[in-house]
Amino acid sequence: MRALDVMTTQVITVKPDMSVRDAAALLVERHISGAPVVGDDGSLVGIISEGDLLRRVEIGTDQARRTRWLDIFTTNADADAYVKSHANRVADVMTHEVISVGEEDSLSHIATIMESKGVKRLPVLRDGRVVGIVSRANLLQALASSAPDPAAVSAGDREIREKLMTELEGRPWAFAGRNVVVHDGVVHLWGIFSSTEAVQAVRVTAERIPGVKRVEDHTEPYPIMPGY
Repeated sequence: MRALDVMTTQVITVKPDMSVRDAAALLVERHISGAPVVGDDGSLVGIISEGDLLRRVEIGTDQARRTRWLDIFTTNADADAYVKSHANRVADVMTHEVISVGEEDSLSHIATIMESKGVKRLPVLRDGRVVGIVSRANLLQALASSAPDPAAVSAGDREIREKLMTELEGRPWAFAGRNVVVHDGVVHLWGIFSSTEAVQAVRVTAERIPGVKRVEDHTEPYPIMPGY
């Protein structure tokens, strides 16, 4: 299986000039731990994650404890930490060196990168533009959707997924994330949905695609905040 077989195509992105507060609110609202940062031309310029927002002056977490003898060697680190904790724009706090993968990269290669680099998500690029994102959760979903003796993904499975994703594009009821894995003609639906009707609509869409044997629903309801 490759990145294009499991990646989330409805990618939440942010702009470099977005405020840090708005970026944090977006991550909370969409229940994601990070998002690619793209320029006006759609090119990937960075990524912002929970780790980039861990130390912030607004919530009193800006001071990191360190031993006194390290002060001599940490001038640059202090300056960088100050920017991270006080800057107002995403461009100033985001991670600039972004590790990315291509659509045809294997899941084995992706897992190796995640393990060696200690990252939870990888943007998927096509001609320098973000077309998807692969997270650790996507790999687990692929594993959970696989057969006990998995075979290679057939062209039919890939075609089914592409047709389903195309049909869901722009549909207001398509559930958040649109995490879809197709294995041996079985469509596995993952992600968060806003209503049972939404999931039913996605299921009906999948069932109409030639070659689909059945649809298995692994989705979860959108969490309701207390007081609402």
